[in-house]
Amino acid sequence: MSVKAYLEITLFIKEEKRPAAVKVFTDYRGPFLEEIDGARTKDLLVRDEDVQVLHGFDSTEKAQAYLETELFTKDVVAGLQPLWFKDPEIKIYGVA
Repeated sequence: MSVKAYLEITLFIKEEKRPAAVKVFTDYRGPFLEEIDGARTKDLLVRDEDVQVLHGFDSTEKAQAYLETELFTKDVVAGLQPLWFKDPEIKIYGVA
């Protein structure tokens, strides 16, 4: 099934803490793709000003539902929260 929606999470993490953020991304990429309903892709995008995690899903509903899973709330957020200096921005896009 193809990607029909994207969940974009923009994280504001200082450069010196980014290796720890990459570890969280790497640790949970496999479980995300294997266990989350509708998950299709997960990519880490790095810019000077922020880090973005772009998740591909088969629907906007499943992208929204992921934000309520234990993998996201208890594992991913718990691993990343000590690293950010400003709350993340979360956006969901449907593919036209």
